Formats: sequence, C-alpha cells, structure tokens
Amino acid sequence: MTNDSLVLRVAGRPVGRYITRPELPNRLSPRPYLHPVTTLSGTAVTELSPADHLHHLGVGVAVPDVEGHNFWGGRTYVRDRGPTELDNHGSQRHTAYQLRDPDGFVEELRWVAAGTELLRERRTVAATELTDTAWALDFTFSLTNITGETVSIGSPATNGRPGAAYGGFFWRARKEAEAPRVFTADAEGEAGVHGIRADWLALAGTDWTLVFAGATDTTRRDPWFVRADEYPGVGSSLAHTERVPVEPGETAVRRVVTVVADGTLDRGEAAALVRKAVSP
Repeated sequence: MTNDSLVLRVAGRPVGRYITRPELPNRLSPRPYLHPVTTLSGTAVTELSPADHLHHLGVGVAVPDVEGHNFWGGRTYVRDRGPTELDNHGSQRHTAYQLRDPDGFVEELRWVAAGTELLRERRTVAATELTDTAWALDFTFSLTNITGETVSIGSPATNGRPGAAYGGFFWRARKEAEAPRVFTADAEGEAGVHGIRADWLALAGTDWTLVFAGATDTTRRDPWFVRADEYPGVGSSLAHTERVPVEPGETAVRRVVTVVADGTLDRGEAAALVRKAVSP
C-alpha cells in the first residue's frame, strides 16, 4: 500500500488495486479507479484503457457532462454535431482518506474543471466475502455542489443521442472472444436489459460473473446502461432522460453493490448472492 494506491483484500486475498493519483493525459479525464479487480481465484474482471475505449478505467465514477465539462473522457457528444473533440475535460482529484483498511476505504475527492471546483465527493468502498467463490464490492459516491449556483449533470442521451445515457458508476469488464451473457431476473440479452430498471443485472463471461445491484431506492430508480456485444460494460445511468440538477449545498448519492463470482451463475444463484450482499 502506498499513498498512490492501495490493495483491497477479502479474507486475506487481494481482489483489487485502487489507483488514487493516476498519471493520465487530460483527454482521459483523470480520476481514481479500481484495476485490476479479480475473482477470489484470481481471474481479472476489469480492463484499463482498452484499445476500443482508452478512457474506460476499470471501476469508478465517470460522468460525461457536469455543467458542460467532461468527466468521462474522450469525445463529447454535442447536439446536432455528434461526438466532438473538445478541450473541456475535468479531473477527479484525491484529497484525503478518512478511513483506509485492507477491506475498504472512505475517500474525499474534488471534481475540478477549468480551474474551478464544481463538486466535492465522498467515496466509500468496501469488500466483503460472500462465499468461498464470491465476494461483494460495495461502492457509494456522494456528490455535493459546493458552488453558489445549480450544477446539473447530463449525458449524451440528454444532449440528443438516444440510448446513450451513460454516466455515474461504471464497470468496464474483461473482453473475451465471445460476448458475455447479460440478464436480469426476467430479461435476457443486451437489447432486453439496456435502459431498463431492474433490482439486479448480471454479466457472465467464460468463468466469471458480475451481478450489479442498486442498494438504495434512489439508485434502483436509475436505469442500467449495458454493453455486451461491442464491449462488456455496465453502469447505472444518473441522467437517463433529463438532466439532474444539484442545488448549492445539496448532495446526490448513489450506491451500487457488485457481486464478483467465479464461474457462471444462473438466475437463482445470482439472485441469492445479491440478497446476501445487499441485506442490512
């Protein structure tokens, strides 16, 4: 463990490395991230800056539009113009750890763009053993508007690109020769699950499964952003159809719990592990 990274452990086994101060070009919207994240047997289930999307950084929080500033990385979707290279990238800057243990941490961050701090974040991450072959990553982020004006959060969807409501918690998963299976309790396939609200959503590769669950009522109201065929990635959409205003002094909070399991789970197994992971 160093000032710039820490290792998350479950039952003494390393399951993730958190990079606090990454050295990244401004175009990638520098921000802390978890990578690699692994199953208990050591199978990697994240990717960092893959060739298809260099700005995908393992597991973290990424938002493409905060008052017009890009905290996602890459091009910005501009209404009536499409994806456009703009010099509008922000960065999430680590301030301090309030708590730092082998199984989790509480971190303070500043969201800065164009020399101005727009949001202050408290990020709480915890790793918990569920079974001999599964553990849970509990990830909460709280964004507080410290400016004197309303700060609104948007997405390409709110800026005119249907179906592209990405932004918020995002997990770039491991890309394999075959696209992963994606399913919820009663829906199947990328077309069937993208953009819907569901208590949980599973992404299953060759020998691993990730099961994502909103752990608060507010988080469960956010639809899922899902990619499987082009690349494997899952996120919870902060701004699905409308911009989300955060008034001065107010805080937007989301909590996603992810089951990280060895093997390929079926619906019953996924649901059972989510219940165990999210139970009070």
